[in-house]
Amino acid sequence: MASIKFTHAVVCRIPNSFKSKDINFEEAKRQHETYVRLLRNIGLDVIELPPDEALPECVYVEDTAVVCNGIALITRPGNPARLKEVETIRSVLKKELDLPVVDISDEAAKLDGGDVLFTGREFFVGLSKWTNEAGARAVAAAFPEYPCTPIKVGDTQHLKYMISMAGPDVFCVSSSKSSQEVLKRIEREATFGYQILTVPEEVAANVLYINGTLVHRSEDEIPDSCKVSTRLFGKVQ
Repeated sequence: MASIKFTHAVVCRIPNSFKSKDINFEEAKRQHETYVRLLRNIGLDVIELPPDEALPECVYVEDTAVVCNGIALITRPGNPARLKEVETIRSVLKKELDLPVVDISDEAAKLDGGDVLFTGREFFVGLSKWTNEAGARAVAAAFPEYPCTPIKVGDTQHLKYMISMAGPDVFCVSSSKSSQEVLKRIEREATFGYQILTVPEEVAANVLYINGTLVHRSEDEIPDSCKVSTRLFGKVQ
Protein backbone atom coordinates (compact mmCIF):
# COMPACT_ATOMS: atom_id res chain seq x y z
CA MET A 1 0.00 0.00 0.00
CA ALA A 2 1.22 3.49 -0.87
CA SER A 3 1.04 6.00 1.97
CA ILE A 4 1.84 9.72 1.72
CA LYS A 5 2.84 11.79 4.74
CA PHE A 6 1.68 15.42 4.61
CA THR A 7 3.35 18.06 6.79
CA HIS A 8 2.29 21.44 5.35
CA ALA A 9 -0.64 23.03 3.53
CA VAL A 10 -0.70 26.29 1.59
CA VAL A 11 -4.07 28.03 1.35
CA CYS A 12 -5.25 31.47 0.27
CA ARG A 13 -8.09 33.48 1.73
CA ILE A 14 -10.96 34.31 -0.60
CA PRO A 15 -10.73 37.75 -2.27
CA ASN A 16 -13.80 39.98 -2.55
CA SER A 17 -13.28 39.89 -6.32
CA PHE A 18 -14.27 36.21 -6.20
CA LYS A 19 -17.90 37.24 -5.68
CA SER A 20 -20.40 36.26 -8.35
CA LYS A 21 -24.12 35.74 -8.65
CA ASP A 22 -23.56 31.97 -8.49
CA ILE A 23 -21.65 32.00 -5.19
CA ASN A 24 -22.86 32.66 -1.66
CA PHE A 25 -19.79 34.67 -0.72
CA GLU A 26 -20.32 34.72 3.04
CA GLU A 27 -20.97 30.99 3.10
CA ALA A 28 -17.85 30.40 1.00
CA LYS A 29 -15.74 32.34 3.50
CA ARG A 30 -17.24 30.40 6.40
CA GLN A 31 -16.54 27.09 4.69
CA HIS A 32 -12.98 28.13 3.91
CA GLU A 33 -12.36 29.04 7.56
CA THR A 34 -13.73 25.64 8.59
CA TYR A 35 -11.45 23.95 6.07
CA VAL A 36 -8.34 25.75 7.35
CA ARG A 37 -9.25 24.94 10.94
CA LEU A 38 -9.66 21.28 10.02
CA LEU A 39 -6.24 21.17 8.35
CA ARG A 40 -4.67 22.51 11.52
CA ASN A 41 -6.59 20.03 13.67
CA ILE A 42 -5.24 17.20 11.55
CA GLY A 43 -1.77 18.42 12.45
CA LEU A 44 -0.62 20.26 9.35
CA ASP A 45 1.46 23.41 9.44
CA VAL A 46 -0.83 25.75 7.47
CA ILE A 47 0.56 28.71 5.53
CA GLU A 48 -2.36 31.08 4.89
CA LEU A 49 -1.82 33.65 2.14
CA PRO A 50 -3.65 36.98 1.98
CA PRO A 51 -6.20 37.39 -0.82
CA ASP A 52 -5.11 39.13 -4.02
CA GLU A 53 -8.01 41.21 -5.34
CA ALA A 54 -6.37 41.37 -8.77
CA LEU A 55 -6.47 37.57 -8.99
CA PRO A 56 -9.99 36.37 -8.13
CA GLU A 57 -9.11 32.67 -8.60
CA CYS A 58 -6.08 32.79 -6.28
CA VAL A 59 -8.04 30.73 -3.74
CA TYR A 60 -7.49 27.65 -5.96
CA VAL A 61 -3.91 27.20 -4.76
CA GLU A 62 -3.58 23.58 -5.87
CA ASP A 63 -3.56 24.60 -9.53
CA THR A 64 -0.27 26.48 -9.19
CA ALA A 65 2.16 23.78 -8.06
CA VAL A 66 2.69 20.03 -7.80
CA VAL A 67 4.83 19.03 -4.81
CA CYS A 68 6.27 15.55 -4.40
CA ASN A 69 9.34 14.16 -2.61
CA GLY A 70 10.51 17.61 -1.61
CA ILE A 71 10.42 19.06 -5.13
CA ALA A 72 7.91 21.66 -6.32
CA LEU A 73 6.91 21.79 -9.97
CA ILE A 74 5.55 25.25 -10.72
CA THR A 75 2.68 24.90 -13.17
CA ARG A 76 1.49 26.93 -16.15
CA PRO A 77 -2.28 27.34 -15.53
CA GLY A 78 -4.44 26.81 -18.59
CA ASN A 79 -6.21 30.12 -17.99
CA PRO A 80 -3.64 32.79 -19.02
CA ALA A 81 -5.16 35.23 -16.52
CA ARG A 82 -3.89 32.98 -13.73
CA LEU A 83 -0.22 32.90 -14.72
CA LYS A 84 0.61 35.65 -12.21
CA GLU A 85 -0.57 33.41 -9.38
CA VAL A 86 2.42 31.12 -9.75
CA GLU A 87 4.85 33.89 -8.81
CA THR A 88 3.42 34.10 -5.31
CA ILE A 89 3.45 30.34 -4.87
CA ARG A 90 7.00 30.03 -6.18
CA SER A 91 8.16 32.56 -3.59
CA VAL A 92 6.33 30.84 -0.73
CA LEU A 93 7.62 27.38 -1.60
CA LYS A 94 11.21 28.60 -1.95
CA LYS A 95 11.45 31.06 0.93
CA GLU A 96 9.12 29.62 3.55
CA LEU A 97 9.38 25.90 2.85
CA ASP A 98 12.89 25.90 1.36
CA LEU A 99 11.83 23.65 -1.51
CA PRO A 100 13.75 23.41 -4.77
CA VAL A 101 11.43 24.49 -7.57
CA VAL A 102 11.20 23.33 -11.17
CA ASP A 103 9.76 25.65 -13.80
CA ILE A 104 8.17 24.53 -17.05
CA SER A 105 10.29 25.85 -19.92
CA ASP A 106 7.86 24.90 -22.70
CA GLU A 107 5.67 27.97 -23.25
CA ALA A 108 3.18 25.81 -25.14
CA ALA A 109 2.56 23.73 -22.03
CA LYS A 110 -0.64 24.08 -20.02
CA LEU A 111 -0.90 22.49 -16.60
CA ASP A 112 -3.38 22.92 -13.75
CA GLY A 113 -2.62 21.10 -10.51
CA GLY A 114 -6.26 20.07 -10.34
CA ASP A 115 -5.54 17.76 -13.26
CA VAL A 116 -2.63 16.01 -11.52
CA LEU A 117 -3.51 12.93 -9.47
CA PHE A 118 -0.69 11.30 -7.47
CA THR A 119 -1.51 7.91 -6.00
CA GLY A 120 1.69 7.47 -4.03
CA ARG A 121 2.89 5.07 -6.72
CA GLU A 122 2.28 6.90 -9.99
CA PHE A 123 0.91 10.07 -11.58
CA PHE A 124 -2.14 10.47 -13.79
CA VAL A 125 -2.50 13.78 -15.61
CA GLY A 126 -5.90 14.75 -16.96
CA LEU A 127 -5.95 16.22 -20.45
CA SER A 128 -8.57 18.96 -20.31
CA LYS A 129 -9.08 22.52 -21.49
CA TRP A 130 -6.64 23.53 -18.71
CA THR A 131 -3.95 20.87 -19.24
CA ASN A 132 -2.34 19.52 -22.41
CA GLU A 133 0.16 16.84 -23.43
CA ALA A 134 3.09 19.21 -22.95
CA GLY A 135 1.93 19.84 -19.40
CA ALA A 136 1.77 16.10 -18.75
CA ARG A 137 5.30 15.71 -20.09
CA ALA A 138 6.46 18.39 -17.65
CA VAL A 139 5.12 16.33 -14.74
CA ALA A 140 6.88 13.23 -16.06
CA ALA A 141 10.16 15.13 -16.42
CA ALA A 142 9.96 16.65 -12.94
CA PHE A 143 9.29 13.31 -11.22
CA PRO A 144 11.01 10.66 -13.38
CA GLU A 145 10.99 8.10 -10.56
CA TYR A 146 7.24 7.58 -11.03
CA PRO A 147 5.16 6.39 -13.99
CA CYS A 148 3.19 9.32 -15.43
CA THR A 149 0.18 8.68 -17.65
CA PRO A 150 -1.91 11.28 -19.50
CA ILE A 151 -5.66 10.59 -19.31
CA LYS A 152 -8.26 12.30 -21.48
CA VAL A 153 -10.98 13.82 -19.28
CA GLY A 154 -12.74 16.31 -21.57
CA ASP A 155 -13.33 20.02 -21.17
CA THR A 156 -15.88 20.27 -18.37
CA GLN A 157 -13.97 19.42 -15.16
CA HIS A 158 -10.50 18.80 -13.78
CA LEU A 159 -9.42 15.20 -13.27
CA LYS A 160 -9.53 15.44 -9.47
CA TYR A 161 -13.12 16.65 -9.56
CA MET A 162 -13.94 13.25 -11.05
CA ILE A 163 -11.45 11.01 -9.24
CA SER A 164 -9.37 11.52 -6.11
CA MET A 165 -7.60 9.43 -3.47
CA ALA A 166 -9.77 8.26 -0.56
CA GLY A 167 -7.04 6.22 1.12
CA PRO A 168 -3.87 4.28 0.30
CA ASP A 169 -4.49 2.76 -3.15
CA VAL A 170 -8.19 3.72 -3.02
CA PHE A 171 -9.83 5.78 -5.77
CA CYS A 172 -12.95 7.79 -4.96
CA VAL A 173 -15.08 8.23 -8.09
CA SER A 174 -18.67 9.22 -8.71
CA SER A 175 -21.17 6.98 -10.45
CA SER A 176 -21.70 9.50 -13.27
CA LYS A 177 -21.14 8.24 -16.81
CA SER A 178 -18.30 10.65 -17.55
CA SER A 179 -16.43 9.80 -14.35
CA GLN A 180 -16.82 6.08 -14.90
CA GLU A 181 -15.42 6.45 -18.41
CA VAL A 182 -12.37 8.27 -17.04
CA LEU A 183 -11.95 5.54 -14.41
CA LYS A 184 -11.93 2.87 -17.13
CA ARG A 185 -9.19 4.74 -18.98
CA ILE A 186 -7.13 4.95 -15.81
CA GLU A 187 -7.60 1.27 -15.01
CA ARG A 188 -6.47 0.32 -18.52
CA GLU A 189 -3.31 2.42 -18.26
CA ALA A 190 -2.43 2.04 -14.57
CA THR A 191 0.83 0.41 -13.57
CA PHE A 192 -0.61 -0.67 -10.22
CA GLY A 193 -3.95 -1.96 -8.96
CA TYR A 194 -6.41 0.13 -6.93
CA GLN A 195 -9.58 -0.34 -4.92
CA ILE A 196 -12.61 1.70 -5.96
CA LEU A 197 -14.97 3.70 -3.74
CA THR A 198 -17.96 4.71 -5.88
CA VAL A 199 -20.12 7.55 -4.54
CA PRO A 200 -23.57 8.52 -5.87
CA GLU A 201 -23.20 12.32 -5.86
CA GLU A 202 -20.81 13.67 -8.48
CA VAL A 203 -19.41 16.44 -6.24
CA ALA A 204 -18.57 13.87 -3.56
CA ALA A 205 -15.71 12.39 -5.59
CA ASN A 206 -13.39 15.31 -4.83
CA VAL A 207 -11.97 14.35 -1.42
CA LEU A 208 -8.68 14.65 0.47
CA TYR A 209 -7.00 11.81 2.32
CA ILE A 210 -4.56 13.40 4.76
CA ASN A 211 -2.51 11.30 7.16
CA GLY A 212 -5.31 8.85 7.87
CA THR A 213 -8.19 11.34 7.75
CA LEU A 214 -10.71 11.43 4.90
CA VAL A 215 -11.92 15.00 4.31
CA HIS A 216 -15.04 15.59 2.23
CA ARG A 217 -18.00 17.92 1.80
CA SER A 218 -20.55 18.22 4.59
CA GLU A 219 -23.17 15.54 5.08
CA ASP A 220 -25.86 18.08 4.17
CA GLU A 221 -24.35 18.36 0.68
CA ILE A 222 -23.67 14.67 0.04
CA PRO A 223 -25.89 12.59 2.36
CA ASP A 224 -25.92 9.43 0.25
CA SER A 225 -22.16 9.45 -0.30
CA CYS A 226 -21.52 9.96 3.41
CA LYS A 227 -23.46 6.78 4.12
CA VAL A 228 -21.23 4.91 1.69
CA SER A 229 -17.95 6.26 3.10
CA THR A 230 -19.00 5.76 6.72
CA ARG A 231 -19.98 2.17 6.01
CA LEU A 232 -16.55 1.49 4.53
CA PHE A 233 -14.24 3.65 6.64
CA GLY A 234 -16.13 4.53 9.81
CA LYS A 235 -16.37 8.15 10.98
CA VAL A 236 -14.77 10.66 8.60
CA GLN A 237 -14.54 14.45 8.50
